[in-house]
Amino acid sequence: QVQLVESGGGLVQPGGSLRLSCAASGTIFSIYNMGWYRQAPGKQRELVAGISGGGTTTYADSVKGRFTISRDNAKNTVYLQMKSLKPEDTAVYFCNTYPIRQFYWGQGTQVTVSS
Repeated sequence: QVQLVESGGGLVQPGGSLRLSCAASGTIFSIYNMGWYRQAPGKQRELVAGISGGGTTTYADSVKGRFTISRDNAKNTVYLQMKSLKPEDTAVYFCNTYPIRQFYWGQGTQVTVSS
């Protein structure tokens, strides 16, 4: 059984920063392409950023230049560094494989950007 645990969310003012972490257990983490997804109320879940096992990254246009995805295979962890946050970034953030989901969704971590 694979477990994904997201953390690091919170309330932040516009223009602020947060770093999210996703810890995986129960699998050989390094072989998977991993991504961060988000879902805002009333909206579809969308891919925000992805990173291959070899470190190749991809970003949604809406976050390009502001967010950075990275991974530490030794720690079975993928990170999302978020800067210059906007109210539109408010959502529950999840991690999973990409471009298709292969694991069950975790609880996610709430990011709220508000003044």
